[in-house]
Amino acid sequence: MNSTAYSRPSKLPGGAGDRRPPTRLRGFASKIEPKKLGAGLLAGCCLALLTYVSLAKLFAIYSPVFASTANTSGLLQNTPPASSSVPETTDAIPAEDTTFIGRENGNAVDPVDFPEEGPAAAGSQEPGVPEVLSRKEDEAEKAAEAATTSVPKPLASLPAAEGGAGGDGAALAKMSCDENGVDEGFPYARPSVCELSGDIRISPKQKTMYLVNPSGAGGFDENGEKRLRPYARKDDFLLPAVVEVTVKSVPSAAAAPQCTKKHRVPAVVFSVAGYTDNFFHDNTDALIPLFLTASHLKGEVQLLITNYKPWWVQKYTPVLRKLSNYDPINFDADAGVHCFAAGFLGLYRDRDLIISPHPTRNPRNYTMVDYNRFIRSAYALRRDRPSALGEVPGMRPQMLIISRGGTRKLLNLEEVAAAATELGFNVTVAEAGADVPAFAALVNAADVLLAVHGAGLTNQIFLPTQAVVVQIVPWGNMDWMATNFYGQPAREMQLRYVEYYVDEEETSLKDKYPREHLVFSDPKALHKQGWQALAETIMKQDVKVNLTRFRPFLLQAIDKLQE
Repeated sequence: MNSTAYSRPSKLPGGAGDRRPPTRLRGFASKIEPKKLGAGLLAGCCLALLTYVSLAKLFAIYSPVFASTANTSGLLQNTPPASSSVPETTDAIPAEDTTFIGRENGNAVDPVDFPEEGPAAAGSQEPGVPEVLSRKEDEAEKAAEAATTSVPKPLASLPAAEGGAGGDGAALAKMSCDENGVDEGFPYARPSVCELSGDIRISPKQKTMYLVNPSGAGGFDENGEKRLRPYARKDDFLLPAVVEVTVKSVPSAAAAPQCTKKHRVPAVVFSVAGYTDNFFHDNTDALIPLFLTASHLKGEVQLLITNYKPWWVQKYTPVLRKLSNYDPINFDADAGVHCFAAGFLGLYRDRDLIISPHPTRNPRNYTMVDYNRFIRSAYALRRDRPSALGEVPGMRPQMLIISRGGTRKLLNLEEVAAAATELGFNVTVAEAGADVPAFAALVNAADVLLAVHGAGLTNQIFLPTQAVVVQIVPWGNMDWMATNFYGQPAREMQLRYVEYYVDEEETSLKDKYPREHLVFSDPKALHKQGWQALAETIMKQDVKVNLTRFRPFLLQAIDKLQE
């Protein structure tokens, strides 16, 4: 059968007949040739089909369902794809002299490190998209970014189109310093810390951070400078040995040194001078303040270390790598000019081995539990809870006794270990050494940590949460130091705590001083004379605990494991 879809019948359908169309229609129809009419109908159908497909495609692209996919979200947001290159504004910086420092992945630079430049996406809208739909999608994407990305405070307010490192972000120059070192009831004042944002150029050779700052605003002196020794313990005895760093406000990029290395992450400049190489001070004066200052950056931060000690950096490499994805810069030896869009000079700190909520020093409300979790992760320590007594038949709780080779030795350590074994502990005795990862694993395997007051008790940071700490407190009015340095920190770490106070008969001081000496008659007077007097007397004692007195404290440790 031949198709008649596009042919004109000789007669109109319908009745029998010979009914003919009206005269006017008959005249019009007679002027159209059958072939041309068929071609016109064909073109009309094609045009209708094309219109349908176009409209269907439009609504498919901008449908809310399809708009949420990765393939079309870029169209709705009118933003460049993540893989696109970022325009660089290198005012007064020759291209051949500039090295970009990004995540260590060959020659590539992680695009998320650097604020985007170019036209802002806000307010742009794809033609044909309803405004409310575009705004909703934009808000959803921003909310998702806010939930998954942590931005340093100095960068949080930077528009995408301004403020690149070494670029023309002078209008955004800002420096704010926390210099409230007073802490009621605690003898150590907190150090000053400054946060900077804008065009920051750091010259380690000149010990200077240049801030391109045409307005001159920010806490600078009459010379346009701010000087700071970035050590996280405000100790007048120590600070003269800490490298002093100057923040210098300059009116234009031309007045600052040219960048030789350009970083797309914030900087943190700090010192490891002072009491470092003592495990207590390594944590209280460097690692915990560094965690408090930079951990929210999730590794996207460049560390610059003054008073650089290669052995110290090597010793704590697992922690530094957990905090930063980049090798630390030796601030004392580097000859380059490092450029950043944001940075910290100095480190925030709280009390020793304690982190408390604070609006400026700790706006994210970190705790020592968070630090312990962080440090266990840095050393790949898997144990986050102690053993539950009775859970496994015949299982004995693990006790680690930290021995000391210098002062404050436990003279009858073997007898104490035997008594603990008799009560049901599986006892290990070890002295903390330079191999931090190995000793951290040993501590993490313990349910109870026992030690005489001293830096060794700092290793409680590696214990599983809810483990037990037993501190033997030497003679000489040591209750304040015992509680504030290790007792209260243990509670802040959600550890269970037991303390045992040595009496006059349990200290080796009885063999060195007569009973009328201040050591016995008025030890508080020695404390008032300062640290040096303590270091030469009370801190040099050894202890030999009375096992009859001490045994109930070992039983307390067992009881606390069952709480």
